[in-house]
Amino acid sequence: MLSLEGRQGRGNGITSGPVLEYPKTSTITSLPSPMFSRNDFSIWSILRKCIGMELSKITMPVIFNEPLSFLQRLTEYMEHTYLIHKASSFSDSVERMQCVAAFAVSAVASQWERTGKPFNPLLGETYELVRDDLGFRLISEQVSHHPPISAFHAEGLNNDFIFHGSIYPKLKFWGKSVEAEPKGTITLELLEHSEAYTWTNPTCCVHNIIVGKLWIEQYGNVEITNHKTGDKCVLNFKPCGLFGKELHKVEGYIQDKSKKKLCALYGKWTECLYSVDPATFDAYKKNDKKNTEEKKNSKQMSTSEESDEMPMPDSESVFVIPGSVLLWRIAPRPPNSAQMYNFTSFAMVLNEVDKDMESLIPKTDCRLRPDIRAMENGEIDQASEEKKRLEEKQRAARKNRSKSEEDWKTRWFHQGPNPYNGAQDWLYSGSYWDRNYFNLPDIY
Repeated sequence: MLSLEGRQGRGNGITSGPVLEYPKTSTITSLPSPMFSRNDFSIWSILRKCIGMELSKITMPVIFNEPLSFLQRLTEYMEHTYLIHKASSFSDSVERMQCVAAFAVSAVASQWERTGKPFNPLLGETYELVRDDLGFRLISEQVSHHPPISAFHAEGLNNDFIFHGSIYPKLKFWGKSVEAEPKGTITLELLEHSEAYTWTNPTCCVHNIIVGKLWIEQYGNVEITNHKTGDKCVLNFKPCGLFGKELHKVEGYIQDKSKKKLCALYGKWTECLYSVDPATFDAYKKNDKKNTEEKKNSKQMSTSEESDEMPMPDSESVFVIPGSVLLWRIAPRPPNSAQMYNFTSFAMVLNEVDKDMESLIPKTDCRLRPDIRAMENGEIDQASEEKKRLEEKQRAARKNRSKSEEDWKTRWFHQGPNPYNGAQDWLYSGSYWDRNYFNLPDIY
């Protein structure tokens, strides 16, 4: 067992009290069982009545899930935590913003080819992750059922950062695709610089829901604000476009409060992010546009409105503009990833639980959820039965509360305005890491 004794009681959200933690080194490189084929199941039979509707209330068969809760999926923001540590190490605010922008892009990278749906968290469900090797610990809680809201709070083990947010994924079905708009503010505080950054994630869309190979794109503007300096980074996650030229592309600028461009950023959210001088970038863009128009004029392109197939990009990698600096590159996925729900190495260990850990975590932790555990073990029928049982148990508990006019009380988070942009948010109430768990709801 290892102790965090020396790290306690330094304020800024790092709680005091006895904390014995479980060992963090994991040797897991594979799930207990590979994923099931979804070829024999028709998602259309379920979704055809739902076009244009909010999907959070639709019950989906377990075969379309991946064996993680949405709380665990959120934790994947932390895979590239080294970018936060790197940001803290810079004395220059533009260099810090570059790293924060790279972290914001890397936070959605694990979604590439992840077409399984995470399990909806039950009200009161929690998830914790402590990673000594990456220098953070995180707690999350499902704070609302309708609408479904997940709150999380991560802190650097060296008291160098706090990263928190609350996400309400608004899902809509558009006939051939499902769109997830992740409403909610994400906040990163670099404590050594007394700086706070806020942003919201891009929209994620899963195509070919009815037939063909499922594929994912992210699109929309992400605006990262440094509330201390007034600098902003505006990133455009590009929709793929008709011929796939823009597939996965991200580009934008860091600008000061008078909107002067300080730096250009470009890359792909599935691969890498670079920074370069804005004048160099603008000259490259102008030239690239001219070449594209010449290509278009020289050959006749035919299009089919019916197709929602994934367009092939011009090239799989990013053209590096001379003078660019690499900010982030994605880590390769494990060789068996395709059979394991396209999980990254980071995602592969999120459900790991051993005796030491089991004796410490609260009974609401989603590692202990029987439907997720059954699915991970390849027991699809049992997973389906358990999922149904848990949903019925949740409905019965809600009914009992409404009879007694008792309100649900969240345990680790409370509602309040975001301290930096004033938006409605859920903020960490503290004391989770004291390991003093009592009166927890019986949700499993």
